[in-house]
Amino acid sequence: MTAQEYMELPYNIVIRHVKDDSGAYYFATIQELDGCMSDGVTLEEAHTNIREAMEGWIETKLEAGLPVPKPLEPDKYSGKFVVRLPRTLHRRLAEEAEREGVSLNQYTQYKLSM
Repeated sequence: MTAQEYMELPYNIVIRHVKDDSGAYYFATIQELDGCMSDGVTLEEAHTNIREAMEGWIETKLEAGLPVPKPLEPDKYSGKFVVRLPRTLHRRLAEEAEREGVSLNQYTQYKLSM
């Protein structure tokens, strides 16, 4: 693939508003491209700058013969996974869930979100 073809893929751009001692600005990264980052005074400037940084990042990888990660697939995550636990931990969680009056699934979700 060419750099332009990679640029057309739906990469995940993350832009955060930052306030620090030097003032306020927008900091942008590409979730899948480790180390690809930029910033801007405005949201639009940060978006333009991260797209330029992304193109340079991809071109550098391609010129060096290194792989360029593909965008993350949103449908890849169903929201469901299986976890094996020691019986004692399973029992403790089940008892805590019962005391709280919720299902084990709800209680486990609560505990994981902490």
